[in-house]
Amino acid sequence: MSSNPSSLTRRLLAAVWRLLFPLRWLLALLWRPVRWVLLLLWRPVRWVLFLPPFRWCGRKLRSFAHRMAPMVRRLPYSILTWVIGAILLALFLGSIRFGGHPFVPKPVGNIFATFSDLFSQFLSFAIPLIIIGLVTPAIADLGRGAGKWLGVTTALAYTSTLFAGFLTFLVCAATFPRLLAGTSLADVAKPEGALSSYFTVEMPPAVEVMTALLLSFVLGIGLSMVPRGVLRKGFIEFRAIITRLIERIIIPLLPLHIFGIFLNLTYTGAAGAVMKALLRVVVVVLILEVVILGIQFVVAGVVGRRNPLRALVTMIPAYLTALGTSSSAATIPVTLRQTKKNGVSDAVASFTVPLCATIHLAGSTSKIFSFAFAIVLTQDLHVSTAQWVGFIFMLGITMVAAPGVPGGAIMAATGLLSSMLGFNDQQVALMIATYIALDSFGTATNVTGDGAIAIIVDRMAGGSVNDEGDPENVRELSFDGMAYLHAVSVEGVVSPEELEASAAARSSE
Repeated sequence: MSSNPSSLTRRLLAAVWRLLFPLRWLLALLWRPVRWVLLLLWRPVRWVLFLPPFRWCGRKLRSFAHRMAPMVRRLPYSILTWVIGAILLALFLGSIRFGGHPFVPKPVGNIFATFSDLFSQFLSFAIPLIIIGLVTPAIADLGRGAGKWLGVTTALAYTSTLFAGFLTFLVCAATFPRLLAGTSLADVAKPEGALSSYFTVEMPPAVEVMTALLLSFVLGIGLSMVPRGVLRKGFIEFRAIITRLIERIIIPLLPLHIFGIFLNLTYTGAAGAVMKALLRVVVVVLILEVVILGIQFVVAGVVGRRNPLRALVTMIPAYLTALGTSSSAATIPVTLRQTKKNGVSDAVASFTVPLCATIHLAGSTSKIFSFAFAIVLTQDLHVSTAQWVGFIFMLGITMVAAPGVPGGAIMAATGLLSSMLGFNDQQVALMIATYIALDSFGTATNVTGDGAIAIIVDRMAGGSVNDEGDPENVRELSFDGMAYLHAVSVEGVVSPEELEASAAARSSE
């Protein structure tokens, strides 16, 4: 007899199969009537499904699934997925205890605390550079005499952002004291009581945050008043460097930093209180963003003489695309298509949609303010009404400079959080974590609101904006959001006329 294990296994499986023969026969016997019943039922069901209403629903479902497929494929690589995964993993590992001791030993936890400390130091160093690199060229671009409709669109975007900020202020002041009553997150300010850093490296910023803001305003306004030249090109290249810094270093390392922050909170015992408070704030934020969109489209419908509900429903594909990309710039093609479906002329849509993708961030403003108000309220920080009003005005200006990339808005606002509200590194990190966890919803509100602004501008322009546009402003009319973010060459920065004049001047010397 062969002792080959594979032969013995085959014989054993054959014996079991023979023993199951009665059961197989019984299942085959029962399957026949079941199959007949299913075939009888399928005929009338198939006839009903082929009725026009069901066929229309089927086409819509297939179209929706086709649009969502790329978003689902990108989800594992999204910063949103990594941030939420880091928060959940930190809470899970920190909650496990063996014999009263945490699952993650303190020496291992101190490694993550060391990284978080170093990353916070680097973030403090980078914030003034981010402000100068983003705000200065943004003001230089918008402040230059670039045409009437550029100014009108910018004013509308800023007004919409301020409205979202003040509406959020009123709602938060009315609801958060009761909603967060008895909730204190003061431990977040001192998480080092649980985990400590093995070492620290001081990274002092080149300039203070307020100095960076004032310098950005002075340089931006100054650059808007002088002819375009080397200095302006240098700031646009500097903006490209800062954008790469955010995309390639800060955003990819944020999940690990957030993991360390929340792991620290589990050691202090404050994680449960933090999550309970944040979940309440999230509900308010999501309702607020729906209200903001509703008001924007009601105003747009009244001014543009369109059905606001129909216009809002038309923009839903742009909303869903932004949920998947978390990027205003990446959603420009879908937003542009849906805006044209709302009856906006091609010239106005091609001008306003890419521009508003970088300057209109009403949803992001509402979200940042809500979480900032919650942290101030629960950590015993003292911020007066005048400070909140000033913060909203400054936040609106800062949002104009925010790049249309995932996490760009909160990175541009970190300087204001620390300089105007007095947030420390841990509180800024908590703001970044909560913002990015809901980044896609704020972005979706931003791009959907762009459609409302386009309707208003189209009504006000009344056909005075043509496809060619004013030759002086042709670069603004053919605005490309991604090119705007990544432009580093002379092309698009200096006009052909300026290049010819410069060449003529050099040849005459």
